[in-house]
Amino acid sequence: MIVTRNAANIHTLNYTGDELNLLLISDLHWDNPKCDRDLLKRHLDAAKAKGAGIIVNGDFFCLMQGKGDPRKSKDDIRPEHNKGNYLQAVVEDAVEWFSPYKDNLLLIGYGNHETMIIKHMEFDPLQMFQSIYNYKNQSNLQLGGYGGTLKVVGKIRSGLHRAFVIHYYHGSGGGGPVTKGVIQDQRIMAFVEGYDLTWQGHVHELYHHVNMVQYFNRTQDIIQQRRVHQVRTSTYKEEYGAGEGGYHIEKGRPPKPLGGYWLNLQQERLRKIEDNGKHHDRTEWVVKLHTT
Repeated sequence: MIVTRNAANIHTLNYTGDELNLLLISDLHWDNPKCDRDLLKRHLDAAKAKGAGIIVNGDFFCLMQGKGDPRKSKDDIRPEHNKGNYLQAVVEDAVEWFSPYKDNLLLIGYGNHETMIIKHMEFDPLQMFQSIYNYKNQSNLQLGGYGGTLKVVGKIRSGLHRAFVIHYYHGSGGGGPVTKGVIQDQRIMAFVEGYDLTWQGHVHELYHHVNMVQYFNRTQDIIQQRRVHQVRTSTYKEEYGAGEGGYHIEKGRPPKPLGGYWLNLQQERLRKIEDNGKHHDRTEWVVKLHTT
């Protein structure tokens, strides 16, 4: 299982075997004291135990406690990061913390918390993390974009294979107390095509639903249907507590689910026999998604 970079935000994941397991997570906010690191570690350890790849769709870091940041608060910085080289201290600490998962951590995309640091501090925390992490561990961690494409290519014993293509986008907007961000899935469906799964984070909600799409098969001149899975991964930052106060409570925001999704992919070999006795073999993806 290895990820290669085709372009800045286009990557290919190649694997062999009967199935592929991926842990899809986002919005870790790892350096924030409210990050539930015990839960995150359980999920990462489970991924390591089952040989699953780990993909992070933005907001790997929180990074709101730097000099001049209007969001900073003395209550929201970990003691080990309360240093004059704050940003560097967070990144170097993260390298050590995530090193046990060097064979599983495959791809990290950008979120608004990373891009804000680049904009205001002229420092790319993910690029520094990747450089030190890969040097220390001799690993192959790749960086994606704020949005991008991950093409999964698996080869099964029969020799047949077909790509499963994931569109990831960290997300935008506030999600909405009623729609919880689902309306943005429909917006993506309106201008993105050719994907088997679309994936967002950002609004700290957790859901999966399936859209059926009709398309015209130009090769066979027939109308067919296909599934498009749409996934939203939540966060590991627990901000609600008992509802006693703080920014999250003052904004009237509810408790949020924590965690992400397990994605299991298997290829099924199908054979169609014609009236004349000839047959055609093809593969279909069997997709299983469940919350962590």
